Parts: sequence; structure tokens; C-alpha cells
Amino acid sequence: MTKPPHRQMNKFGSCPFATAQKLIAGKWAILIMRTLAAGARRFGEIQKEVGATQATLATQLKTLEYEGLLTRTAFPEVPPRVEYELTPIGYAFTPVLDCIEVWGNRYIDYLHQHTTQAESLPQEEPTLSSHNER
Repeated sequence: MTKPPHRQMNKFGSCPFATAQKLIAGKWAILIMRTLAAGARRFGEIQKEVGATQATLATQLKTLEYEGLLTRTAFPEVPPRVEYELTPIGYAFTPVLDCIEVWGNRYIDYLHQHTTQAESLPQEEPTLSSHNER
């Protein structure tokens, strides 16, 4: 039995930003999607690239699969082989990942510049009086 359409809309609301935020809110979601953007991967490969614990990674993969962003394919082999791959809607997110990478690199540069500048300034503890002088 499927839920009525109005109940499904309540799952995310009608805001595209809130919807996207909910989908990538997991601590490892963006890193997993970035890894899978390069192609199908096995669990161990994803774990090695991302660095999440087994339990955390398993939970995040199940969530992304449930949300329709990736597929899990179990192959009838011995030993068992399971691969994870982005779905078409998951692959559609790769331009966003590219933008996040560009912005992230800019922000890292910004932090380096401002950290260097801040370290060269004399350190002064803020006080109420110095704050009021502004």
C-alpha cells in the first residue's frame, strides 16, 4: 500500500534546499557519494576511501539506498560479492559534488590566509570596554 501523495510530500516538504539537506545530512553521505561517483565500489573499498567505521558505513549506505541515491547489488558468487553504485538520480548530484569541492578548496585557502594573518597580529583578549569602543 502506498501513501497518498500529500503524505509523501510531507516527508520532505516542498523546499528543494531542505530536501537536499535531508538527503546528504549524514556525516559520511557526501564522501560516500563522491567515492561512488567514480563508479561501483565494494564495501571495503568505500570504507578505505571514506574512513568510516563498518557499522556507521553500513547504516549510511542503507540510508542512501533507501532514499534512492544508490543501489546495492549482491552477486551470486563464492565468496559473496556486493557492490554499491549511484543510481541515475544519485549521479545527477555529481555536479553539486564538483561545486562543493571547488568551494571547499576556496574556503580552505581562505582559512589559511586568515589564520596566517590572525597569527601575525598581536593577541589581545577581548574585553567589554574594547568591544564598546567600536
